[in-house]
Amino acid sequence: MVDEIKVGRISYLNVLPIYYPLESKIIENNFKFFYGPPAQLNKLMAEGLLHISSTSSIEYLRHAEQYKLIPDIAIGSCGPVQSVLLISRKPIKDLKGCKILVSAQTHTSAALLKVLLTEYIPIYPEYETGNAAELIESGERPEAILTIGDEALNLRHHKDYSYKLDLGEAWRKWTGLPFIFGVWVVRKDVADNPAVKDAVRTLIKGKEWGQANISRMSELTAEKSVLALPEVSSYYEGLVYNLKETETEGLKVFAKYLKKTGQISKIPDLNFIQI
Repeated sequence: MVDEIKVGRISYLNVLPIYYPLESKIIENNFKFFYGPPAQLNKLMAEGLLHISSTSSIEYLRHAEQYKLIPDIAIGSCGPVQSVLLISRKPIKDLKGCKILVSAQTHTSAALLKVLLTEYIPIYPEYETGNAAELIESGERPEAILTIGDEALNLRHHKDYSYKLDLGEAWRKWTGLPFIFGVWVVRKDVADNPAVKDAVRTLIKGKEWGQANISRMSELTAEKSVLALPEVSSYYEGLVYNLKETETEGLKVFAKYLKKTGQISKIPDLNFIQI
């Protein structure tokens, strides 16, 4: 019997509606949260030190044989996502052959950018990894930057970057589907454990509570960020927290283009935990 469920918890603001009701014990649970960036949580999952974790979509698609997907919980967008942006000093179509600075913190967004700029807007730029915020603070101005998360929300109105491509909106315009940036997974070796299955049901209840109380989540997020409440509310309106048929189709289409652009070696089956 599992007495304590070890859960990986990324610290991004956009997942507050999922975790707040659990961390505050509005919904009772026996979770022990492990906080860290996606790469660290991926490592802990791979080493068997967590039962459940959020993970980037591309991490799941690359290692699907190790995990079971949790149904009906994800983080994505169906339109402008606002926090995953390519910002540029010149029109996006003029970036052919230019270098784009990409945050080391992102894997799925970087992969999506490569798909979009190969298949949708075929300009085939070069990519380099770096810290955009540090460079900008030092006075440097890279030609174009892929920025994500809180950094993107802060840089989206920067006066030196007049041109923007919202990756969530570009994907929707191109495919007509939501884009799923992150999913929640269970390690396959514990997927049949009754306590883990119960924890999965509790996690989904947390997400449903957060969705039903999104105004309260917006207020809490505004308190923790530089964004005003109307900006936070607008941000949350563009996010997707479900993983139903349409969202799953978006994930499958992303896998197809990852394979086409050489970013994964095969298209995996999407296997869900049975709860």
